[in-house]
Amino acid sequence: MCTLYHQAQELHAQGVHVISTDEKTGIQALEPIHPSHPMRPGRPQAVEFEYTRHGTQALIANFEVATGKILAPSIGDTRTEADFLAHLTATVDTDPKGEWIFICDQLNIHQSASLVAFVAQRCEITTDLGRKGQDGILKSMASRAAFLQDPDHRIRFVYTPKHCSWLNQVEIWFGILTRRLLKRGQFSSTEELKARILEFVDFFNQTLAKPFRWTYSGKPLMA
Repeated sequence: MCTLYHQAQELHAQGVHVISTDEKTGIQALEPIHPSHPMRPGRPQAVEFEYTRHGTQALIANFEVATGKILAPSIGDTRTEADFLAHLTATVDTDPKGEWIFICDQLNIHQSASLVAFVAQRCEITTDLGRKGQDGILKSMASRAAFLQDPDHRIRFVYTPKHCSWLNQVEIWFGILTRRLLKRGQFSSTEELKARILEFVDFFNQTLAKPFRWTYSGKPLMA
């Protein structure tokens, strides 16, 4: 994974997309009951602590490692297997014939039967996939993960080790989103929240996007 990060720009020049992807769920549309009081000489800004909840949204984001841009974000009410498949489909459709390497965690929806079928169809793999829970590639999560990680596939996955979400670069971008938009944002509906997030993505891509300077080489941090 760290090797991919260090090689991302070279791979990008060859037409290979190295994508760090994950979900940020439970993003709340919060609206303060009373307006905040602006700061004055000798006094900090006073922010209203009571608010109205207008629901939540789930964001599925792709951080393109070579460019630092957010590619084809998806925002909706849920984070399901179908949602992730639709997100991956829209992402790959931005370059249908390109080569894609997705870095993500080992969540079950990232190793699903529908995802295996999608990769097989897009990579024109005619091998019998078997039956979920019974035999073949679809038998178990482990067998599906092995298929999805196959380096010979034009679309493949690289999974972070368990409890190592910090290795996924999109998590750094989620922190940027939280600090710059969500932490003090005021949203009167989930529709406004979704629109504001997409506006921030456009702003970020146009003015702030750049590759992260990744220094970790993958070696153990402790002896």
